[in-house]
Amino acid sequence: MKRTINFLTIALITAVSFTSCGNDVSLQRYFVEHQESKNFISQDLPLSMLDIDKSNFSEAQEEAYNSVNKLNFLGYKFDETNSQTFNAEVEKVKAILSHSKYNDLMEFSDKGNKISIKYLDEDDDTDEFIVFGSHKDMGFGIVRILGDDMNPEKMVTLVEAMQHANFEEGQIDPIINFFK
Repeated sequence: MKRTINFLTIALITAVSFTSCGNDVSLQRYFVEHQESKNFISQDLPLSMLDIDKSNFSEAQEEAYNSVNKLNFLGYKFDETNSQTFNAEVEKVKAILSHSKYNDLMEFSDKGNKISIKYLDEDDDTDEFIVFGSHKDMGFGIVRILGDDMNPEKMVTLVEAMQHANFEEGQIDPIINFFK
């Protein structure tokens, strides 16, 4: 009897272990697996490092800005010798972001860049937004915007304000130079 109970306990623990370790690739896992890979760049930025001019922000934009803690960036540089790899990596990211836990917030094109913004599926507030942008001649970038209780509607207004905001580009020079 004791042997049967031990066997059932081990079987139960093994079953729980295997079911909790799904094969789905998460965006976080994608970041970790590619941060040191060839043609990739990875950088973590506290939002305070960007020194953004908030003087023209509305109250909602300011509140959205203050709810952000940091940005995780992962970029892939395109060159003509890696076009197949580039296309494969873009498809991997799109597959991850097509998971039902990611909600579409907005999509737009800007100077040849295709940009989509998503957020993790939560009630009214979320702790992660994802910005994915790609350009067929430069590469792609993914920004994970991490914070506390970020509101999707307010983040839309913040994104619009950030497109026109002045900030110190010196903080993101390594990223800009990577894509040159």
